[in-house]
Amino acid sequence: MYTKDEIFNHIKNILVKEFDADADKITPETLLVEDLDLDSIDAVDLVVRLQKIIGCKVEPDDFKQIRTLQDMVDAIEKIVNKAN
Repeated sequence: MYTKDEIFNHIKNILVKEFDADADKITPETLLVEDLDLDSIDAVDLVVRLQKIIGCKVEPDDFKQIRTLQDMVDAIEKIVNKAN
């Protein structure tokens, strides 16, 4: 089981290391498309990397309404809690 802070930090680390995002600009309110310029392929890549970390399958429907980093953290937390 992961806390929201741990999930946020995993996502932030992936964004910084794999997508060259500026760590100082990554906050829970960060907009994935507008602020980080992630496209749909980047989003899929991010989800695949998260699945490896959390050990749970993530369904595309789980991410339809995600706009901010906090939205993603909340969705991942629900997935992890369902699995455990």
